[in-house]
Amino acid sequence: MDVKRLLLLIPLAVLAYLLVVQWNQDYGQVAPEPDAPAITAPAADEQQPANEDGLAVPAAPQAERQMAGDMPTETEQTSGSRDLIAVVTDVLDVRIDPQGGDIVYAALPQHRAALGSDRPYVLLSDNETRSYVARSGLQVDGHGGRIGFTAENTSYRLTDDEGSLDVDLRGEVNGVDVIKRFTFERGSYAVDVSYYLANNTEEPVTARFIGQLARDNSPDPSSGVSMGMSSYLGAAYSSPEDRYQKVDFDDVQAGNFNNRDVQGGWVAIIQHYFVSAWVPSQNQQNLQYATTDSRNRNVAAFAGPVTTVSADGEARLGATLYMGPKVQSYLEEVAPNLRLTVDFGWLWFIANPLFWLLDHIQDIIGNWGWSIVFLTVLVKLAMWPLSAKAYKSMARMRKLGPEMQRLKEQYGDDRQKMSQEMMKFYQKEKINPLGGCLPILVQMPVFIALYWMLLESVELRHAPFMFWIQDLSMKDPYFILPILMGASMFVQQMLNPTPPDPMQAKIMKMLPIVFTFFFLWFPAGLVIYWVVNNVISIAQQYVITRKIENDPSVGKAAKSKR
Repeated sequence: MDVKRLLLLIPLAVLAYLLVVQWNQDYGQVAPEPDAPAITAPAADEQQPANEDGLAVPAAPQAERQMAGDMPTETEQTSGSRDLIAVVTDVLDVRIDPQGGDIVYAALPQHRAALGSDRPYVLLSDNETRSYVARSGLQVDGHGGRIGFTAENTSYRLTDDEGSLDVDLRGEVNGVDVIKRFTFERGSYAVDVSYYLANNTEEPVTARFIGQLARDNSPDPSSGVSMGMSSYLGAAYSSPEDRYQKVDFDDVQAGNFNNRDVQGGWVAIIQHYFVSAWVPSQNQQNLQYATTDSRNRNVAAFAGPVTTVSADGEARLGATLYMGPKVQSYLEEVAPNLRLTVDFGWLWFIANPLFWLLDHIQDIIGNWGWSIVFLTVLVKLAMWPLSAKAYKSMARMRKLGPEMQRLKEQYGDDRQKMSQEMMKFYQKEKINPLGGCLPILVQMPVFIALYWMLLESVELRHAPFMFWIQDLSMKDPYFILPILMGASMFVQQMLNPTPPDPMQAKIMKMLPIVFTFFFLWFPAGLVIYWVVNNVISIAQQYVITRKIENDPSVGKAAKSKR
């Protein structure tokens, strides 16, 4: 290369690198999470209109209308305290609105809002930037609004010597005493929400539990700046017939989800790394539906069966609310198929075993970064025979390059004849002209599956490796790993035979630069996999190439023919 050109390219490359680093610092920051709302809610005249918080079940076909009748909107509010109720456990920090008993704020103290921040990650909140709440209501005969509850305290905390915490809200509707109980367990993101009814009237009443997740169309705060595929944000439903059905917010807004009566199941709203889900009893018939409320929020909901409470009788209605990270072991304990919200994409059958293996390696090593390195070694060992076969073919092409060039010059004017002679030459020398592409083609499904695995695994969020890599789920802040990856690709190309077509040769030379550019925004864990894979491939290819070059039998057929 010309020295002047080299002296020009080096400062341009450094300048481009500094510009990308500065862009990452300016635009790659995660937006700060909102503060917890004040314990005291706004005054009554500052609230939204009364019907904005009404829970309603959509109109059902005539055959189901008895079970799925409409719940009246909040036109008649019963009296009750407007102080928000704070509940803090080791893994949850929530606020409950006593008017209806909805959870309007939920933070996760064991998950940080951003790397190096002391602020917890906020999953549920209702403020100017985002509205995302978990609502639950009780539909009782003749009742025209949400129940106004009162509690003994406005603040509850799970102490170190307690395994669980019950928070009781008390109310009354049409002569029926109601206790809404939230049961929090130590170390659990699943909250049991139950209504205990005592019918003090002389007539039987009917009641049903309704659970809703309401979210606006604001962006996912847990997704950072990245390129390529993004994690799903939207609603999801599960039933025995359809274990995992995604319903995006556009379909919710358009009313494209058909209400359905299912046995058990669950409804959820999914985002990157975290999920909220209502899980009713799996032994009862539930109506699943999607709608929008008066604030145009997307609502994923279910309604339980109608329960008749006899005169002077009692009853319990309830469901489980999960608010937390998408950790498969946690989700499996809550409901069947809830772990499917950890969506590894269409290559899940590859991603699931990879994560299982990675998780077990992590249990031994204790560092997710080094676990990825060891996983790469194991994957490479599994593909070793196939890669060796491809590298042998490339080494033969490299050694026999001069003979191939001679054939090209000899039959250059007759392309058909040259192609025929080339095919004969490949057969005699046992060369596969497509052998160089085979290792990449085989690795691509593993690469894509690993991409989704690293993208979806909350275990890697804020997980450090070493030195400057402190979050394997995010891109390298200084882009050193992508540059190393590009350099390793360049070294690999030096070991490959030069393509006979000049245009193809130029394209191949550009590939390390193109791949480096795309890998700038890939998760650091994925780039670690690719760098380690390339280094092992270089070592394997170098050994095979030297062996073929020192083998006198290679090219013997071509020499004898000449």
